[in-house]
Amino acid sequence: MANTKSGTHGAKHTLCRRIGFCLWGMPNCPTNSRVIKTREGGDATSTPKAYPAGQHGPTKRRVKLSTYGQLLLEKQKLKTFYDLSEHQLTFIYRNSKRGVGNTGDKLLANLEMRLVSIVYRSGLAPTIFAARQVVSHRHILVNGRVCDRASYRLKAGDVLTINEQHSPMIAKIAKESTVTLPPYLEKDANDKCKVTVTREPLPEEIHVDVSIIKVIEYYNLH
Repeated sequence: MANTKSGTHGAKHTLCRRIGFCLWGMPNCPTNSRVIKTREGGDATSTPKAYPAGQHGPTKRRVKLSTYGQLLLEKQKLKTFYDLSEHQLTFIYRNSKRGVGNTGDKLLANLEMRLVSIVYRSGLAPTIFAARQVVSHRHILVNGRVCDRASYRLKAGDVLTINEQHSPMIAKIAKESTVTLPPYLEKDANDKCKVTVTREPLPEEIHVDVSIIKVIEYYNLH
């Protein structure tokens, strides 16, 4: 069974600490104050770690980035947000560059319409990391058939479901989700484990704290 708590701590939040906020808005990110247990068994509030990781992180001065450094950071933020490897993001960028239309808009749409992204956005999994595990562990059905490819590109009309008999815990988490669905997704009123992709997302409907223009500029230099 997928570990739906994957990715809430550790290395996945290294970039969050570097930039000073959580890319995904997770309440338990080290950059936020959290309620923790003390050795005596009581509760205490942790100090936000909105600084680079490491021994000298709290006292390390934030160096002003060069123009190239700013471009690189935005590319890293996009790669981290969608939990991609360098090769995967480069491949998606090159595909987005083909044909007519704005490359940045197509890049965002291609990232957002990946199966793992829609599973996350729809609330079928609580994080992008959990979404990847849920997909790879074959808990997600697309149009009634199991799909374990995180990179699978969905299209308008595709229907995502969870087999409740096979994956009761995953279905329970999905039903308890309070995520507000973006306009291009629709959840079945009678089945909270059933989500339909109604259309392609518009650029302004994709919420990711990244400058896509700078990402495109970064790739134009390579």
